[in-house]
Amino acid sequence: MVPILAPEQSATHDVTNQAPPLTPYDASDDSALLEGLRREGAGWAEEDVRRLGRVAGGEEAQLWGEQANRHEPELRTHDRFGNRIDEVDFHPSWHRLMGVAVAEGLAASPWADDRSGAHVARTAGGLVWGHTDAGHGCPTSMTYAAVPALRRQPELAAVYEPLLVSRVYDPGLRVPGEKRGLLAGMGMTEKQGGSDVRTNTTVAAPTAEPGVFTLRGHKWFTSAPMCDVFLVLAQAPGGLSCFLVPRILPDGTRNTFRIQRLKDKLGNRSNASSEPEFDNTVAWLVGPEGQGVKTIIEMVNCTRLDCVMMSATLMRKTLVEAGHHTKHRGAFGALLIDQPLMRNVLADLALESEAATTLTLRLAGAADRSIRGDAQETAFRRIATAVGKYWVTKRGPAFTAEALECLGGNGYVEESGMPRHYREAPLLSIWEGSGNVNALDVLRALGRSPDTAEALFTELALAHGADARLDAAVLRLKGRLSDPDGAETGARRLVELMTLALQGSLLVRHAPAAVADAFCATRLGGDWGHAFGTLPASADLDAILNRALPEGS
Repeated sequence: MVPILAPEQSATHDVTNQAPPLTPYDASDDSALLEGLRREGAGWAEEDVRRLGRVAGGEEAQLWGEQANRHEPELRTHDRFGNRIDEVDFHPSWHRLMGVAVAEGLAASPWADDRSGAHVARTAGGLVWGHTDAGHGCPTSMTYAAVPALRRQPELAAVYEPLLVSRVYDPGLRVPGEKRGLLAGMGMTEKQGGSDVRTNTTVAAPTAEPGVFTLRGHKWFTSAPMCDVFLVLAQAPGGLSCFLVPRILPDGTRNTFRIQRLKDKLGNRSNASSEPEFDNTVAWLVGPEGQGVKTIIEMVNCTRLDCVMMSATLMRKTLVEAGHHTKHRGAFGALLIDQPLMRNVLADLALESEAATTLTLRLAGAADRSIRGDAQETAFRRIATAVGKYWVTKRGPAFTAEALECLGGNGYVEESGMPRHYREAPLLSIWEGSGNVNALDVLRALGRSPDTAEALFTELALAHGADARLDAAVLRLKGRLSDPDGAETGARRLVELMTLALQGSLLVRHAPAAVADAFCATRLGGDWGHAFGTLPASADLDAILNRALPEGS
């Protein structure tokens, strides 16, 4: 007979050797971010960025991100009486995330801010608030990007821009003019063309009222369908054109915006991505007829910057998670973070993260100065944003996978949050043009606007003589640009070298010597393996990690 144990004799399960929760933590505790914020002209926003970083790393905001992704948006095509409504319901946590993002100026408010560095401050805010959830960054990004496109039609901008730049999040479909703040989306791609938007088959028919058209067609990816207005591409009699489509018309009736389904996506689960169908849908022309792509090009520049920002944010978030875990988890007689090979992995990730963050803020500075009329920065922004978008977003999936692996099996379970970040990472390389599209866009910029190459090399020249490996990389880059043979086939290699040279030049000029030396030795000098954690023996791992993982993170 097996004896029955008394309660005090029962077997127990003591949990040991597990890392405590990371939260609360300060998402702004990042030297590369704060230094870049000051350097790019937005030091005046540091207090707000730090405050937002503490909120982002708090238990409540982290819970909002988890809940918004676990309780996914739900489509309601009809109300209980059978009326077509085409609405999407979101979990309350989504609305809380959106409320903070809009109130903190992460949507379109920088366009109404005359302070130098306003667009940099927004980017820095995104780098910390993105530690909560990536999905709600989609509608804030599109709202931000819609303003410069809408300004191509001043009479429409006069009506909608004051509400788009508002810091009030006012959800729900109502007449735009009766709301305290608006959000904007965009509908460009269609099932037969994807990134080749010139093949769009949505048709725009003019009405008797000047500038007013009706649309008929089916869009393939239109995210955040509960936005108030959308910028849409359609074929008008004069060619591919850009149109403003409100969900609710000025008379209070619902515009035809039939949501056929929500996409069942790999990641980005908190955000609804839809297929809307237009049928006699009322739309207002934005910009000249037949110049739809030219009208939205500034919108693309803005959203590409946000792709870089969001990738850098995922890198930083997962690095912080990995560092925290390894500081508390022991194996083979020592804490993981004290083991040489793990330190190599973490330091290698830290280099990649700092390079991504530093480049992101440089691009934001270029955007800010370009918007304020700096021609040199406009040329630099044109090529550097496409270059950065290609490479930083490409690095995201490999980075998040390595950071997840630092947690071992703990990182592979949903409760850790790491699988969510891993699923999110590939999106940013796809959104606003896949890798090939961006690489070919760089070639297009070089061919059509020679001043872009000049601007890039002017930037690289600022670090000339500081590191021989960087100087050699710049020479290789010049050689590649002078050889037109196989340009398209080798576009990815060219853009990769451009980005690494640009990141190297920024780190040589602005980062501590240990960071710049290790980056140039590996990414430019070739003393590196094919996976993270292969830094050479010369790398100062202690200095790199002390900078990247402050005490308490």
